[in-house]
Amino acid sequence: MEQGTSTGKFRVLSNSALKVIAVITMIIDHIAVVFYYRFTDVFISFAGRSMTYYELMRLIGRMSFPVYAFLISEGFIHTRNRKMYGLRLLLFALLSEIPWNLEHTGTIYYEKQNVFFTLFLGYAGICTAEKIRKGEETLKNQAMMLLLLLISFVLNADYGYSGFCTILMMYLLRESLILRTCAGICLLSCHWKAIPAFALIGLYNGKRGFISNRFLQILFYAIYPLHMLIFYLLTYVR
Repeated sequence: MEQGTSTGKFRVLSNSALKVIAVITMIIDHIAVVFYYRFTDVFISFAGRSMTYYELMRLIGRMSFPVYAFLISEGFIHTRNRKMYGLRLLLFALLSEIPWNLEHTGTIYYEKQNVFFTLFLGYAGICTAEKIRKGEETLKNQAMMLLLLLISFVLNADYGYSGFCTILMMYLLRESLILRTCAGICLLSCHWKAIPAFALIGLYNGKRGFISNRFLQILFYAIYPLHMLIFYLLTYVR
């Protein structure tokens, strides 16, 4: 039985629960970036060091991407239509770009691209890795993997090539909770701050949960561009 998908007494988080955690922690992170980046009030002090509310919110926000990366791996395994799953990720990457730009700059231009591009490239990497594993046109797919890695490096999307590699690792090391966690912590720029996310992923029970109908599934994606658009309206529109 795969580690991370067994149903022991500590495996209490469904796929849907992880999605809710990913969304909430992402929104907390964006609230900090957009509204609290100048907020210097101290949340806690210990041993001569202090943490502001902004730093606390960013710390919580570091849990979001590893959970999203894991969900992409699970999506590949369980989706009935892998092509449509990938097209959905690409569609929301395109739909989210202007809200992403508006949230960060107040204009339609921003030098970085939104994280859905990273999620899409990571998913494409998983699809390619699976073809390589099956021995399908190995040389062609190896070249495709290198191309995807290059795109993730030059595209300047959120989490970039380290995010791409993290998503790919979530799939390739899915049977080893320990290796998956160690590799993820090493790959991500936030390093130790991602540990709580991997602890939550370790509680995954392999069940779908309450997000089972089409509306809720689409809403899970749509929250990303919608909340950024709302933040833009609250920040820049008077």
